[in-house]
Amino acid sequence: MRINVFISSTGHCSRREADRLISDGKVLFNGAKAQLGTDVGENDIVTIGGKRIETRPETVYLAFNKPRGVESTTDQSNPDNIIDFIGYPERIFPVGRLDKNSSGLILLTNDGMIVNKILRSEFEHEKEYLVDVDKPITESFVKKMSAGVKIFNPVIQSWVKTKPCKVNMLSPHSFSIILTQGLNLQIRRMTHELGYRVLKLKRVRIMHIRLEGLLSGKWRLLSKSEINKLNESINKPSDWHY
Repeated sequence: MRINVFISSTGHCSRREADRLISDGKVLFNGAKAQLGTDVGENDIVTIGGKRIETRPETVYLAFNKPRGVESTTDQSNPDNIIDFIGYPERIFPVGRLDKNSSGLILLTNDGMIVNKILRSEFEHEKEYLVDVDKPITESFVKKMSAGVKIFNPVIQSWVKTKPCKVNMLSPHSFSIILTQGLNLQIRRMTHELGYRVLKLKRVRIMHIRLEGLLSGKWRLLSKSEINKLNESINKPSDWHY
């Protein structure tokens, strides 16, 4: 098993964060600095910060209704970090991000193996949002948003067109949108390019998991049926229906 996969399987962190820890020289493999791509055998010893990484804890999956102002980061030097806000007694980390000025559903887990599967774009897992904007919505706006909008992606320093999505007007100043991708600040950037400004943005669904009934600032454990369906859906491509 590759060392990044091994670390994420223990629940210590996601596979991507494990790669960063290895690159930063914070992971030791049998007493020496680990290298990316190292294979971990049954008798090998992996340590992070002097602590041996071995047994996998019982997996935990949380649904959290994030208020505005909380940041979906595990960096506890940040006073607004999501980990301290929740105060869960075991090590967990968010699945993806929800920006500081947005609210709503975000999943947290100690299962590093599941994170990449949920976030992989080719699986086209749906995420649904409710959005309020600063001026009346037109049919042209709905049509252009649905078809995809060219936005600047700062990660690759280039303009990209977003994937087609489902947009429905709810009131003169609000709409729902269902995305199957998760570019940084995607909805805010899309509306900005069409001359609108987001006043309020709330995520209400990730795949089959819904926010309904969960108060702002509160969390709940996923039900057994939600977890079973999650495990099924992450192994199925875009023909999965809800």
